[in-house]
Parts: sequence; C-alpha cells; structure tokens
Amino acid sequence: MTFHVVVGAGPTGTATALLLAESGDDVRVVTRRGTGPEHARIELTAADATSGLADLAEGAATLINCAMPPYNRWPEETPALSDGLLHAAERTGAGYVNLSNAYGYGPAGSPLADDLPLRPTTIKGRVRAQMYRDGLAAHEAGRLRFAEVRPADYLGVGAMAMFNWFIGPQVQAGQEVVFPADLDVAHSWTYIGDVAKTLAAVARSERSWGTAWHTPQTSDMSIREIAARFATIAGRPQPSVREMTALELHTATADPLMAESAEMQYLYQRECVLDWSRTAAELGLEPTPLDDVLRELAAAA
Repeated sequence: MTFHVVVGAGPTGTATALLLAESGDDVRVVTRRGTGPEHARIELTAADATSGLADLAEGAATLINCAMPPYNRWPEETPALSDGLLHAAERTGAGYVNLSNAYGYGPAGSPLADDLPLRPTTIKGRVRAQMYRDGLAAHEAGRLRFAEVRPADYLGVGAMAMFNWFIGPQVQAGQEVVFPADLDVAHSWTYIGDVAKTLAAVARSERSWGTAWHTPQTSDMSIREIAARFATIAGRPQPSVREMTALELHTATADPLMAESAEMQYLYQRECVLDWSRTAAELGLEPTPLDDVLRELAAAA
C-alpha cells in the first residue's frame, strides 16, 4: 500500500490527506500538536517538522509539505522548515512536493506561466523563491526528487484567504464590501479542493519532478464580479463594493495580519492571472466549478 506523509493540517493539508486516504493510500499527518482529519487510513502524529521528520517519513512514497510558519515569522522560521523537509526527503528517498504560491514571481506580467523566472521584490516573495531554489538545486544534484505546486488566492471554508476576510462575511451580512485592490481587474482564485487534487497528482506522477505546477483556477473573476456572484449564490442582496482608501488601509495595518499583507498589495492592484494550461494538459486536471465552491462557502456561513 502506498504511504504518504503530509506536513500540516490546515484546510489544504487536511483536504490533501483525506483525498489520498479516500483513494486507498495510507497517510501520516504531521503537525506540532498532532491534530488533523479523522480517517481509518490517516495517522496523526505530533512532531516538529524542522527535526526528526526523516524518521517519520521512512518508507513514504512522498513527503507533501502544506505547512508554513506564521505569516509574520516567515523569514525567521522558514529556513529551518525547508532544511527539515530537504533532509527527510534526501534520507528516505521520498519525493518532496512543496505547496507554495505566486509570490516568488514578483510583479511580472499576467498571465503568469509556471516556467517564469523567480524575481521577487518582497520579503515574503524571497522566502518562497528560496524554498523553491533550494529544493530544485537538491533535485538537480540528484539528491532527491522535488516539485512545487503554486495556487492563486484561496477559495474554501476555513482558508486564511482574502475572500474569507473581506468578501464572504460582508456579503452574508448585507454589508458593504471594502477591499484593498483594483476591483475590476482579472484575478485568479483557487479552490482548496483543487489544490489537494494537484498535490496528489504531482505526488503520483513520475513526470512531475523538477518543476513547478500551477493549480487549476476556479475563476479569474475580478473582486467586484466574484462578490456579486457570491451574493447571487448565497441569496443575498447585491453588495456595494468599493476600494479601500489609503487611510483605511493604513488603519487596517494595525492588525498584525494586515500589516504583513501590505507588501503583497501589488498582486491586487493589477491583473493577476495564473496560466495552468500545462497542468491541464500533462496532469489531466480541471477546476471545480465556481458556483459549487461558492455554494459550499455559503452553506458553511
């Protein structure tokens, strides 16, 4: 029976572990507190992924990383996590699949292809880019097999996502949607279930190693369009939508999470669309329909 190790049990880690388990594979989920989804084929293990992960990954076909340090501690804590994952993959022979995002590209033109050079201009972008470069260097040196999966903005219940902070609750409450972005440019949105499908497909494909893969995008709707569509699906009045003012954004950065998000605002002030055509062609993946995702979000509110 194929055995996988999934590091992290947030919405994406949980969805990935369940997808693998429900297909008949065995999964060990590793988190600091030993939390995660309940399933007969899932073993929950409490451990620090920066050390001792190699013992837990012994015999695993793949090591799938869905963990990341707290947003405000990426630069300080990510290197140790990356080193722990690389060491475990190299020692055990498990294929290492890292879940990342589009930060490493920097303010490149849209659509973003998955073979673009990484030219980050932000602290968080440099952290993401370095994690990929370290994994790719180890792969090219023949020390391990490495691949990376890059989604766009998340859509999904429980996700730490701009939609869940600035759009969904406001639409459900009949309130104004105030978003720190150009409201009318195309923007890619990724369902967490499709992230899980991509991670699983990459982990199981011998053709996937040594490169990055974009997840299928559920939608490329603008902020204004997706807020309106969610209102229709949720049976709520059409919302008033406006761009957050500079003063409002400055005030919002008093919140630690928003303060950390400020450097990534360029992603929302221009078109940001991911090209996932290679994923569709080579891995045979398609996105979950947007209305199905929005119904799930509306039902969970």
